[in-house]
Amino acid sequence: MCDEFTAADEDAALARKGLSRREFAALGAVGALAACTTTKGADGGALTETNVAIPTSDGTADALFVHPAKGRHPGIVMWPDIAGLRPAFMEMARRLAGSGYAVLLVNHYYRGMKAPITQAFSEYRTAEGQAKLKPLIATLSPEHAATDAQAFIGWLDKQGAVDTARGVGVQGYCQTGGYGVRSAAAVPARVRQACSFHGAGLVGDTATAPSKLLPATRAEYLFAIARNDDAKAPTDKDALRAAAAAAGKMAEIEVYNADHGWCVPDSPSYDRAEAERAWARLLDHYARL
Repeated sequence: MCDEFTAADEDAALARKGLSRREFAALGAVGALAACTTTKGADGGALTETNVAIPTSDGTADALFVHPAKGRHPGIVMWPDIAGLRPAFMEMARRLAGSGYAVLLVNHYYRGMKAPITQAFSEYRTAEGQAKLKPLIATLSPEHAATDAQAFIGWLDKQGAVDTARGVGVQGYCQTGGYGVRSAAAVPARVRQACSFHGAGLVGDTATAPSKLLPATRAEYLFAIARNDDAKAPTDKDALRAAAAAAGKMAEIEVYNADHGWCVPDSPSYDRAEAERAWARLLDHYARL
């Protein structure tokens, strides 16, 4: 995951882009916004975007809710990566909404801080960013992921823009890569598609490991794995396949030709070609909601 993505890994990824660490940090949020563009809805109409507050069992979570201005659409919960809700993920949420979805981009660090958590991923690598994020990371747990998923999906189902006759999709990145499975286990009647991109901690021996939760779900899965994550844990993909087969779940599991973080535009490992390929697979799964 991102906290295991070493400085050497990051420098190598930046070198492939022709950037130094200082140049990447200088790009900051500008680089994130330049890598993505906001799209119109599938019918050519505008998007409606609102900052919302969602009651949970532990307080109030802030989130961005964006959806086509007209009609009812499948609900999506988007969990950001280790650097939190920030402009890069806001652009990703808008892009997805433009394809006809009601997207709730959540601040999974709400117990400690309101969003934006950072302005760009590069902040995570600074001393100030580490000091900010480490206490926030400590607030996360499998139990919190489950109760938050229940609150977020319950909130979505009360919104007029959400088509409750369709299933809910969930997607997570890096440390939240397993949150799709956790959400599907927490709200099995609603989550029909769960997608993980360069996810961490997907396989384990504990009862709360995502691979162990698959039998309690009714969803289909997309597990998009980074090549360097696969190199460090080459048996995880096989364990995921075995767990999905044993649970009778459809799971698309693939190692992509890109490094950890490749799907997020402001990541030093961002790979446009492989990110677009993963995005196409995401849309294919969500078409079945």
